[in-house]
Amino acid sequence: MASLDTTTQARLHQVHDRIERAARAAGRDPSRIALLAVSKSVDAARVAEAIAAGQRRFGENYLQEACAKMARLRQDSSREPVEWHFIGPIQSNKTRELAESFDWVQSVDRLKDAERLSRQRPADRPGLNVLLQINISGEASKRGIPESELAQLAPRLALLPRLRLRGLMAIPQAQADFGAQRATFARMRRLFDLAREQLGDQAPDFDTLSIGMSDDMEAAIAEGSTMVRVGTAIFGART
Repeated sequence: MASLDTTTQARLHQVHDRIERAARAAGRDPSRIALLAVSKSVDAARVAEAIAAGQRRFGENYLQEACAKMARLRQDSSREPVEWHFIGPIQSNKTRELAESFDWVQSVDRLKDAERLSRQRPADRPGLNVLLQINISGEASKRGIPESELAQLAPRLALLPRLRLRGLMAIPQAQADFGAQRATFARMRRLFDLAREQLGDQAPDFDTLSIGMSDDMEAAIAEGSTMVRVGTAIFGART
């Protein structure tokens, strides 16, 4: 039986291969598509294996679990630095820990949370990278702003100090049909392009469209994703 380390490395290789093939099919440069390994419910030892295999970006949904994992991984000073993204729902009473611990927060969907993150970002750290989460499928069970609020909210976030508005994120309703997946992601791409045009010099770093996961990354890449968030295809199904 293959070791867990070998399995993690092999799965990462398979995901990178999928990204490359999808990018080439869409006439895109694969190096312009970042891989975020979603490590929620994955222990620090397995994250360390992914780091050893070359993965540098990790996404976490649960704050306390993530902070404990970060602390354990920091104990090995020889390990390469990694980039931590928070992708779960934001609780207003937890924004200080988010602002202090993460490099990115992808799930911003309320101005008051963004304002708190801005105030609480330590002065000795670079500006906190944030994405606006769009509820592109209009699901009541999902967080995110409706499309109609983007034009009003994005400029207000772009003005907040200690934050860098980097783009948009969405978690669409799961669909098995490739064409339906593409149609949803195409709407996200149009929103992204419109917001970037509207913001102009207000948000010079607005460059990230975080869409696509294990089951639909090919459709997302075909429609312009610059970051795919992949958990199951790397770490296996959560138990």
